[in-house]
Amino acid sequence: MSVTQSEKAERFRALHQGPGAFVIPNPWDAASARILAGLGFQALATSSAASASAVGRRDGGLTRDDALAHARLIVDATDLPVSADLEKGFGDAPEVVAETIRLAADAGVVGCTIEDTTGIPDQPLYDRSLAVERIAAAAEAARALPFPFMLTARAHSFLHPNPSLSSLDETISRLQAFEKVGAEVLFAPGLPDLATVRTVCAALSKPFNFMVGIKGRSFSIEELTAAGVRRISLATSLYRAAMTGLLDAAREVMDSGTFTFVDRVVTTSEINNLMRI
Repeated sequence: MSVTQSEKAERFRALHQGPGAFVIPNPWDAASARILAGLGFQALATSSAASASAVGRRDGGLTRDDALAHARLIVDATDLPVSADLEKGFGDAPEVVAETIRLAADAGVVGCTIEDTTGIPDQPLYDRSLAVERIAAAAEAARALPFPFMLTARAHSFLHPNPSLSSLDETISRLQAFEKVGAEVLFAPGLPDLATVRTVCAALSKPFNFMVGIKGRSFSIEELTAAGVRRISLATSLYRAAMTGLLDAAREVMDSGTFTFVDRVVTTSEINNLMRI
């Protein structure tokens, strides 16, 4: 029997209620989604960068229709709850972000992330007031859906620091404001150390998502759970790990003319078993 979107939504919400932190990995196609499901993960999330790279584009190179079609592909691959990385909501205006939420729900996802980045190099973050207004509009659209939609609001202050402001103070201020207007999960990529993670988590009452994938700024599940994290996403790290394997094997063939990588790889049968095909 297929799992309904409402059932997936309830399962996804329950994961955030603990105990402890859960890992939400980021597949980039149907096969990787099925493999991750076969390994026992309980929810999946798209990655804007991985999904764009998988079709030969840079992060931010997908249209809203592209991103939602990709999200539907991941949704249809398994019966797991799926959250979508919808970047800045594919528009500046709050009403555009709200429409993106409604369209995402139509695509079958039960949650999404919306970030406060503009895509403009000289002004990388929205002014706080507009950033909050955009999340408020997203939250209102999410609350109007017939199932619990987990809206995650992302503050990118540590990735785009303002020299005149403390990145930590600015991040906490933005996350608290996003929480106040209805975000269900808070997210701040690029936190530099566990002490900062603890400080951010302690300042919030809603679940915090930590992003693994930055060298020197990725920590163990045990450490992140102790710091107060409730959800751990992997961004592009699994995609990059897969591409590293591809590069290592292809370079061996090109540079050495040997095929020792064949002795290290999983078999097609093992992959098929994980995908249950």
